[in-house]
Amino acid sequence: MQDRYDAAAIECKWQDIWVKNQTFKVSEEEDRRKFYLLEMFPYPSGRIHMGHVRNYSIGDVVARFKRLQGYNVLHPMGWDAFGMPAENAAIQHGTHPAKWTYENIDNMRVQLKKMGFSYDWDRELATCDVDYYRWEQLIFLRMLERGLAYKKSSFVNWCPACQTVLANEQVEDDCCWRCDTGVEQKELEQWFFKITDYAEELLQETHNLTGWPEPVLTMQRNWIGKSFGCEIDFPREGSAETIRVFTTRQDTLFGATFMSLAPEHPMALALATDERRAEVEAFIARVKKQDKLKRTSDELEKEGVFTGSYCINPVTGQRMPVFLANFVLMDYGTGAVMAVPTHDQRDFDFARKYDLPMTVVIQPEGDLLDPEQMEEAWTGPGTMVHSGQFDGLGNDEAKERIAAFLDEKGLGKKTVNFRLRDWGVSRQRYWGTPIPVIYCDACGVIPVPEQDLPVVLPHDVEFSGEGGSPLAANESFYKVDCPRCGQSARRETDTFDTFVESSWYFARYACPGFASGPVDRKAAEYWLPVDQYIGGIEHAVMHLLYARFFTKVMRDLGMMEVDEPFKNLLTQGMVCMETRSCPEHGWLLPEEVRDDKCARCGSEAETGRNEKMSKSKKNVVDPDSLIERYGADTARLFSLFAAPPEKDLEWNEQGVEGCYRFLNRVWRAVSENLDALPEAGSTAPFEEAGRALRRQTHRTIKKVTEDVDGRFHFNTAIAAVMELVNAIYGFEAKAECPATLREALETVVRLLAPFVPHVSEELWSCLGHEGGLEKAGWPAWVEEALAEQEKTIVVQVNGKMRGKVTVPADADEETVRKTALADSNVARFVDGKTLRKVIVVPGRLVNVVVG
Repeated sequence: MQDRYDAAAIECKWQDIWVKNQTFKVSEEEDRRKFYLLEMFPYPSGRIHMGHVRNYSIGDVVARFKRLQGYNVLHPMGWDAFGMPAENAAIQHGTHPAKWTYENIDNMRVQLKKMGFSYDWDRELATCDVDYYRWEQLIFLRMLERGLAYKKSSFVNWCPACQTVLANEQVEDDCCWRCDTGVEQKELEQWFFKITDYAEELLQETHNLTGWPEPVLTMQRNWIGKSFGCEIDFPREGSAETIRVFTTRQDTLFGATFMSLAPEHPMALALATDERRAEVEAFIARVKKQDKLKRTSDELEKEGVFTGSYCINPVTGQRMPVFLANFVLMDYGTGAVMAVPTHDQRDFDFARKYDLPMTVVIQPEGDLLDPEQMEEAWTGPGTMVHSGQFDGLGNDEAKERIAAFLDEKGLGKKTVNFRLRDWGVSRQRYWGTPIPVIYCDACGVIPVPEQDLPVVLPHDVEFSGEGGSPLAANESFYKVDCPRCGQSARRETDTFDTFVESSWYFARYACPGFASGPVDRKAAEYWLPVDQYIGGIEHAVMHLLYARFFTKVMRDLGMMEVDEPFKNLLTQGMVCMETRSCPEHGWLLPEEVRDDKCARCGSEAETGRNEKMSKSKKNVVDPDSLIERYGADTARLFSLFAAPPEKDLEWNEQGVEGCYRFLNRVWRAVSENLDALPEAGSTAPFEEAGRALRRQTHRTIKKVTEDVDGRFHFNTAIAAVMELVNAIYGFEAKAECPATLREALETVVRLLAPFVPHVSEELWSCLGHEGGLEKAGWPAWVEEALAEQEKTIVVQVNGKMRGKVTVPADADEETVRKTALADSNVARFVDGKTLRKVIVVPGRLVNVVVG
């Protein structure tokens, strides 16, 4: 065994062994317990970063731990490869998205393998591969048959200069990220998935996801947004038309004094009178350029425009002016809001600004509300007033009574509303899965026949980033014959939202080579659901909700049986690092700061906040340089030890060096004691003189097992192993207790195996074992070894610690009392004084009270 810890040589050696032996390759084994561990797959951006290292190190600990426990562990890796960044890179670097993507995949695969992650690389997939997305197209066709996919008009972000649709992320301060032109809302025909058909099930199942963090479940429930209320029709003055609203506050109906519509409402322009039309059109055009999230912000200034039309309050008969308002969206309810300014703050602000009438209909206890004197809306409970036959009722009771009244009179009805809207999956971009439909003037919308799948994304396109998707200009792609009538037709040139690919990839991992459909039911039945899913909380709603939806759809299509995709979920924090900047040169790389000054100009380097590692802020650390300097095991250990997984990790160079020193210390602990140890597998009895070390050994096994298994307290687990290493170094009876020493050293190596697998395997081999750590399995603690023979008791005199005594673990109170009073250190503070009382706290302390 070498005296020096050579991380590079050790890691290269064991990675080669794992590849040669196909150590992590798995298949279905009905007689073994399965465990499916999955981290959210990465976008192939070019190089892995410390966020990847942390995320995948967390997952690898769990995968290796479960493997050591005897589970048949599926731990796959792949690439979320379609999407906007590849198109951006193609524009910026003059390359093709496919070339950029596949080169990045090759680079990142090499980096991940250097980290020693225990992936079954035979299951690798990339969502841009035809062999993957062809099955996605088939799922779409099945959904289309069931009415779960449909097309309708929808508003999108549109850049008039680039003539293309922009994702929300491409809109910066209401302008196109590429050319700074003002972004407009444009109505286009879009494909949608009917996720609303599953709203109730998606909501109810959140209560069964006991292995998910409550904040994630809360976000999903809020996004689905089930609410109980009434639909009420407000007749339009001088017309047979009505404006329908949804409200959860029908108790305030008698106080509705005006109507607010979303600018996108289909009646918006129809309601504009001739004298108001120009102003209404200008308002609609202006609001359509605004970000929808900003429009719902409490800080947004409430703005509107009067349409010139009126509607009638169905219970008071009062004329209500109809406004368009910037804070009303079509995405919730009906896109029309009955405005009750005395009992809704947004309506209150709007009414004050436009001098609109206000009527109080709920009075709280105490002072009477006066609309003229009110400074804010009253949104709390109270007694009904100015509400006809409902006066005097509590407003909660009035909700039910008014709902029944509306139903009886045919003015409205009780209903349930969901905030969730159907999922728009059309993208007018190139780098994505082609949507398999054909448009024929004679036959209409025709699904591509299954035998003609896949619809392959062509790579021979001119890609400039301007004028929309190049597919729309590629005749060889879009010009086709109608499969029904044979006449000339046009292929759909939109592609799928990339969330579609990531909504079912976990199922394909169970059978990546299956050639008869999206999923092999038998393999899926064995592996699914995913037992532990790991990823960032930023995916709490979109990705996780869509994956749950897709799972239910594929279940109903007969493709698999599970109801939910992920049994347990861990959301890890970010990797953050202190930012440094120079007034002249801006953000500085760590190596550009010397003695707190900019190395380029000598100016004082200003310290910023700890922020998420970002190339733009130059506070990134390249994992390759870390591996080259310290080794992959050190990088893994730091990312696991520096913070609990769910918390943000603050990068600290000293912490990395500390982890490297610890691994060197473990190496020396084995190398310096190796010659004194009995043979591996020896059954020599454990020595009495080593009882304390053996007790700590088994306590450490128990703590690490409990910390890792489901709790993910990796930092405290590692700390416990560090304490055991300290105990080994402080063990003075090494020569007399070789069996106890070997057990302690082997335990350190076995417990560290999931965290730092390369050095652990090497040390296990050096300790004389063959077959690797997986053959040894995870260690079990022995209850008898945990038992203490003696206990150390703290002795206080008048509340101050004056000594410690050692007593048998089963000593009674009288024995503890006598031993404490006989201690020489204690006696110095007791002798010559009156003994008032002796208080014994069993197993912990003795408090002697003297006067």
